[in-house]
Amino acid sequence: MAGRWKNDLNWSDVTPKAAFLNRRQLIAGTASLVAGGIAGPALAGLDARPSAYSTDEAPNSFEDITSYNNFYEFGSGKSDPADYSDALTIDPWSVKIDGMVDRPGDYAFDDILKDVTLEERIYRLRCVEAWSMVVPWIGFELADLLGRAGVQPGAKYVAFETLLRPEEMRGQRRPILEWPYREGLRLDEAMHPLTILATGLYGEAIPKQNGAPLRLVVPWKYGFKSIKSIVRISLMDREPPTSWNMANAREYGFYSNVNPEVDHPRWSQATERKVGGGLFAKRVPTRMFNGYGEEVAGLYRGMDLTEAY
Repeated sequence: MAGRWKNDLNWSDVTPKAAFLNRRQLIAGTASLVAGGIAGPALAGLDARPSAYSTDEAPNSFEDITSYNNFYEFGSGKSDPADYSDALTIDPWSVKIDGMVDRPGDYAFDDILKDVTLEERIYRLRCVEAWSMVVPWIGFELADLLGRAGVQPGAKYVAFETLLRPEEMRGQRRPILEWPYREGLRLDEAMHPLTILATGLYGEAIPKQNGAPLRLVVPWKYGFKSIKSIVRISLMDREPPTSWNMANAREYGFYSNVNPEVDHPRWSQATERKVGGGLFAKRVPTRMFNGYGEEVAGLYRGMDLTEAY
């Protein structure tokens, strides 16, 4: 199960006090975070309600979440996004919504936020590299935005693109992938209530290294499916190309659902390492669909889950 709140709790109710104080010190006293991390269009101190979809697991520290991540547009090292994302300009920002929709157009980021209800979603995150963490995202359901654009009856898939700006995103100057970064979901996956667009974490606007100002979060899939810094959303009737699948289809499938029984060709997916547990932390078993099977297993009823990778 994803884990349900029995009370209206926020991240501060489940975060160890030391981690909470450490975060406050980082925000109050670190000039580099202000200069290099926090998003511009969304204001700090986001007002978000708790969510029934949150896990009751304690989140990783703000430092863990913002200093250890993959964002190849800034480099392939885990610290590269935090080190180099300060070059990214995120205000103004807009998202082009096109394809099989009734109201296509360029949606300004501030307008996107006007009519949504922000929630805090404390989700598990499982990377395909077999590490994991727990993140207190702030965001809203993707279905809300798609509904506003008006999904046409023939649409079956949703495609996403990341910003292409190599003068600011130094990793795009190298052919690590075919840029811009692209991802996609089936329409029923995109419309599922667990699928959100995140605009913040830990109660603040989302840092640049974590995908500012708008990123996808699909908690039952490996992390690379949760595309960052989105500038385009397209509705279509065919499966869209996705970046890692284009680069290596044998290792990265379109679905990329977390499945401990299907190993990556180069390593086991049966266990995972929790970030923040130290160098010699004990590995823990990986859960099917990252623990969200009760909510999402029905999406794949009748499918061979060894093929839905």
